[in-house]
Amino acid sequence: MRPQNQRLGFSAALVSSVALATGLVLGVQAPSHAQAAYGSYVGVGPSVGLTEGDGVEEDREIAGVIALRYRLLEAPVSLRTQAIIGDGTAIVPTVSYDLPLNWQTTAYLGAGVAFVSGNTPVGNRDSFALQPGIDYVVPNSNTVIFGNAIIGFNGFREGGSAVSLQGGVGLRF
Repeated sequence: MRPQNQRLGFSAALVSSVALATGLVLGVQAPSHAQAAYGSYVGVGPSVGLTEGDGVEEDREIAGVIALRYRLLEAPVSLRTQAIIGDGTAIVPTVSYDLPLNWQTTAYLGAGVAFVSGNTPVGNRDSFALQPGIDYVVPNSNTVIFGNAIIGFNGFREGGSAVSLQGGVGLRF
């Protein structure tokens, strides 16, 4: 092979290698990350107390729940409030850290206070509350299915923590 043909062959190989590398770099996309299920919602469902206090009137309670989630944009944080209405009433505002599991599902852990009046699934006195839960957005709709627990630390007057489960269906806005 002549030196000129060798240079042409080397140049062609170099150009094609650079073109291939450029194509690979430009063609590679950054991995996508799931984001918290988009949208705020309001929902309704049942609430069931799983624990009983030590007192005479500290039985397990069943009630209804109205749930509200306001998702803060650009941050994995939501403001949530649950109104539990039955024999008594409890308002449980929390701030949650949202962990997206996929495009439709978000797990979260919230912390706040249970403000209680009467006997409720979250106890019968005000208490610090933790709220682990999950939200699922039904694909191609504005429907959300939610479920969570509320743990009211020292939520009973006679002592003991109150634990309740809530679930229901919501509408995104």
